[in-house]
Amino acid sequence: MKSYWLILIFTLSTLTFSFAQEGIKDWAMYRGESDLSGRTESELPSNPSLKWSIKTNSRTLSSPVVSNGIVYFGNNDGILYAVNSEGEVLWKYETGTSIEAPPVVIDNKVIFGALDGDLRALDAGTGKLIWTYVTENQIMGSVNIWSRNNKTLIIFGSYDYNLHCVNPGDGSGVWKLETDNFVHGTPAISALGIVFGGCDGILRVVDPETGKEKKNSNLGVYIASSPALSGSYAFVGSHEGLFYSIDLNSMKVKWEIPGRDEYSVIMATPAIRKNRIIVGSEDKYLYCYNATDGKTLWEFRTGGRVIGSAVVSPSKVLFGSRDGKVYILDIESGERIWDFDTGKPVSCSPAIYGDMFYILTEDGRLLAFEK
Repeated sequence: MKSYWLILIFTLSTLTFSFAQEGIKDWAMYRGESDLSGRTESELPSNPSLKWSIKTNSRTLSSPVVSNGIVYFGNNDGILYAVNSEGEVLWKYETGTSIEAPPVVIDNKVIFGALDGDLRALDAGTGKLIWTYVTENQIMGSVNIWSRNNKTLIIFGSYDYNLHCVNPGDGSGVWKLETDNFVHGTPAISALGIVFGGCDGILRVVDPETGKEKKNSNLGVYIASSPALSGSYAFVGSHEGLFYSIDLNSMKVKWEIPGRDEYSVIMATPAIRKNRIIVGSEDKYLYCYNATDGKTLWEFRTGGRVIGSAVVSPSKVLFGSRDGKVYILDIESGERIWDFDTGKPVSCSPAIYGDMFYILTEDGRLLAFEK
């Protein structure tokens, strides 16, 4: 009888663990969702602790993603890593060229671009190469995913002046849209279509199935960052420091905010929570704006440029700075709740997975924090 109860208790605890794991949402792509809003419903801790860190011995400007508890990221040595929740490297894949674009995980494939212009798909469990799609110049931004009626496509930009659409199953090209300059950032996707900016200064809305441009807005500034979407609005920054809210129905600028000074380059993707738009700048500040009118709600100064993008939970903001620190702020007031000195610049966007969050330093270390 005693052994029966022990078996029953073990079975119930195992089921509880399995259900808990199934309830954890993957952060399987850059910014967590296709709208690039950087929003999580998992509450960030007020005083997280460093669980572990690993070194890759190479500089990295990539951002991590997490699927089924496995963290994937690339570095400037051209190596894509798969690391488990205990900090053990499961496999490595060498491309021979720098990987700055964050990967995406879909259908048990890890898909990522590199500076040689190739988009590669690897088996997520083994790291084995499945297919390669070739562009004519480097890929700096991440892949995004569009799905409808059991049809899935992946979309990304290249320095060959094109936005590309590829079948994730076999890597075959579906369509490509030519622009007038480099496409540096990651395209955002919503029910309104694919929204992306280019170094030609134009924000475009594209039909995902046909690849045809539906409408555009010529902002006349160098857009190297990625837009984030909320309803019928896109929020995007520029190399000149201007930050925009754009009505995607009319393609008119609803409001714009000038940079603080000549160093106010915006490379970060905005984070969106309720009516707050949060974005970092190379002027060393993280800003929070009212989405309706662009009014500054608060600003937080760091000791270094803020190139990476923030993540927002229901009550907190998580981001890194090139001053080497990772910060958690109160989303309402912008007041500092916690910080951690990594010792090296941080330029990536964090990834959230259950009670953990992961962040990369520029010297190639992956840090895992837990509640």
